[in-house]
Amino acid sequence: MIDKSELLRVPAFTDLPEEQIAWFLSQSQETHVKAGETYVRQGDPADWMFVILEGQFQWRGEFGGETVVLSAKVGDVTGVLPFSRMKQFTVTGRAITDGRVLKFPAALFPELVQKMPELTTRLVGLMSDRIREATRIEQQRDRLASLGKLSAGLAHELNNPASAAKRATSQLREILIKIKSASLELGRRDLTSAQKLEIEKLEASFTQKDVIPADALTISDLEDQIDSLLRSHGQNDLWQLAADLARRNIKPEVLESLFANLDADTARAALVRIAASVEVASLLHEIESSTSLISDLVLAIKEYTHMDQAPVQNVDIVKSLETTLTILNHKLKQGVVVQRDYQKVPFLVDSFGSELNQVWTNLIDNAIDAMHGKGELRVRTYRDDTCVVVEIGDNGPGISPEVKPHIFEPFFTTKGVGQGTGLGLDTAQRIVKKHRGNIQVTSKPGDTRFQVWLPLSETSATG
Repeated sequence: MIDKSELLRVPAFTDLPEEQIAWFLSQSQETHVKAGETYVRQGDPADWMFVILEGQFQWRGEFGGETVVLSAKVGDVTGVLPFSRMKQFTVTGRAITDGRVLKFPAALFPELVQKMPELTTRLVGLMSDRIREATRIEQQRDRLASLGKLSAGLAHELNNPASAAKRATSQLREILIKIKSASLELGRRDLTSAQKLEIEKLEASFTQKDVIPADALTISDLEDQIDSLLRSHGQNDLWQLAADLARRNIKPEVLESLFANLDADTARAALVRIAASVEVASLLHEIESSTSLISDLVLAIKEYTHMDQAPVQNVDIVKSLETTLTILNHKLKQGVVVQRDYQKVPFLVDSFGSELNQVWTNLIDNAIDAMHGKGELRVRTYRDDTCVVVEIGDNGPGISPEVKPHIFEPFFTTKGVGQGTGLGLDTAQRIVKKHRGNIQVTSKPGDTRFQVWLPLSETSATG
């Protein structure tokens, strides 16, 4: 049987009057638990507060498809606490070793509050600590989930140009072999200076000019015309060459000079080299475009995370928004049209690192989800006295009047299990408040707008 001295060693009960300790013990039940034994199950009515007297215990539960494990040790007060709104246990408690637990019925909480006010104050503090810890775990999980989604999207965005560059490089090796072979063939022939100059001029004109891609029908017609020209000069097996030249929008008449000034075999070798050079120019352009896109994405990632930058600095709001849109491009390009309405004057805000980008990410991501990935995203900035206002809107179904009052509450979500933690808007609001700003929402079907007010930096405010 537990005595008063053992309970007084529990931090929450230290220095409490003996008569209060005696009353608490008289209303409690001491329970012996074997190692591996479950003393409360997830879903059971939240009817008991537990004081761990001896042994090691563990709480385990499933949240959003993930397992959460919390330890409980000697001296901990767990289970339901006074003023808690918990109706059912959300986790299962089991013993890791043999132990003892003191159980106090939740039905006696009103009497506990009256008889043991100091203990009640301490237990409220414990509950606040528990809420903060639960919030921290959920926020960390939310950040990891967001990071996972962003990483997956960025990996896809980076993979496309990287694969294109790799593919072009592989093709480039094969074409350089063709150029070498055609050049050796031309070198074996006794060409005049004029003939060499004609080949070089034609090759240069085809490879140096920027080509505006033609439509498929025009390319098909050009390919037929070039192929007919080549066949008329006895070149019946150069259909692939005809296709390559047609894609570069080369007209058949400009090739006539080769057959007019060269014999058939020399003209063929010259055409092979010219076509290969044209393809090299095209592949180099593809490699340059792909690597430039990769470079732009890497720069956007650095700007989004504010890598290598001071923790507090002036941030250009429009640049911050555009960086976020670049990071989320993998979601936008599925069917979202972005309408921009930026004031031309730069708006600078004193920002804590990349925190404002988290706000834009949450708001834009929510807007995309609300439109089910297809619709119109409206991004607007304007000045209101000494503040910049960022407005992010969508033409989705809107937020219902029943839901709207709760959207900034932590853990409130309308998404399915595993799809959202309900901390996105709560996080956005906390970040905006940290920046001495304000966030508001108006919504009706087809027009939902989140407006963020942020104080301008001294440079912008006086400008």
